Amino acid sequence: MEEDECTTPRSGEYRIPVSSVCPPPPRKKSKVVRNRDPPRNGYFQPPDLEALFCAQLRREACT
Repeated sequence: MEEDECTTPRSGEYRIPVSSVCPPPPRKKSKVVRNRDPPRNGYFQPPDLEALFCAQLRREACT
């Protein structure tokens, strides 16, 4: 006696119907605009931060 195996139904009643019109494209999510309040204690300002980002003088090219 053979064991019954699970199979995918293949008759026409189980098929997904063919769509005649394409669905509309997905809509973009709306942006949530929210201004954040500054922190109560203020922003952290390390004393040596400016030393890391010091601007160097530009050298002009000789012409």
